[in-house]
Amino acid sequence: MQNKYKVHPLRANLLAVAVALVLWTPAAPPAAALMLWVSVGWLFITALLLDFSHRHSRGGLPWQLLPGALLVGLVAAAPQRHMLLVWAWVALFMLPQPHWVAAFNLSGMLLSMAMILPRLGLPTGTLMLCTLIILCLVAMSRARQLTLINGDILKRLRLMPGINFWAREQLLRDLQREAVRCERESIHGELILFHVRRRQLWPLAQRLCHLLYDFENAYRFDTRTLAVILLSRSPHEGAQRRRRLTQAFPDNAVSQYVTLADVRLEPLDLQALSDSIPCRSGNAAETP
Repeated sequence: MQNKYKVHPLRANLLAVAVALVLWTPAAPPAAALMLWVSVGWLFITALLLDFSHRHSRGGLPWQLLPGALLVGLVAAAPQRHMLLVWAWVALFMLPQPHWVAAFNLSGMLLSMAMILPRLGLPTGTLMLCTLIILCLVAMSRARQLTLINGDILKRLRLMPGINFWAREQLLRDLQREAVRCERESIHGELILFHVRRRQLWPLAQRLCHLLYDFENAYRFDTRTLAVILLSRSPHEGAQRRRRLTQAFPDNAVSQYVTLADVRLEPLDLQALSDSIPCRSGNAAETP
């Protein structure tokens, strides 16, 4: 099953690029070698941190700024030697990014070209610049198209603007994806259902979303039931998180939970799955 969180291939690609840059450093002048080692360090650290925590939302500046700044630094350190790196801008523009970040990277690309144009000659430099601009525009157009398509899909399934609260259809997709991911990466996952009164569903949904990590979602299972997929490093941590969520609900709420390892993916029937999980009233879900 395809999964958008392909951690191991992405880590392998980052490490491969880092190794290639290491092999490029011995004959580099001091300034270029410094920028190469900074780039190698960033690639290695990024690859090592791509584990369970790679989905946590971190505040601060968008990460696309750093590779753009490193590209400019590498070209500025040795324009003649690192001339081919300007084509890496095309790959960078294929990534979804805020408009102001795209403007920053576009400025960096033009600055990089300005530094290498005197070494190419006017005809060759003009042709290279036009080709690079066309490829970057195509990459940006493709990234924008994918962003709009995904945004339209998610807009129809998101039930509260700005809050990770989704329709039942999204739960079906996420449950299949996260069950496979938990098995592949040895992560403990649980599906928890909270049965509440109809008039309590929307206020409790907002409360539930605020108790989750930014990368986790809550779902409306039906008009009286909330669902959430919890991801934890161990069953013990999962039990602690489940207990905190259960205690945040009123005493008349009834909860159910099942580990994702026990979920049958083919065929996946959410209603049958719900009927097969034992119910626990109040804080009874505290026991793992």
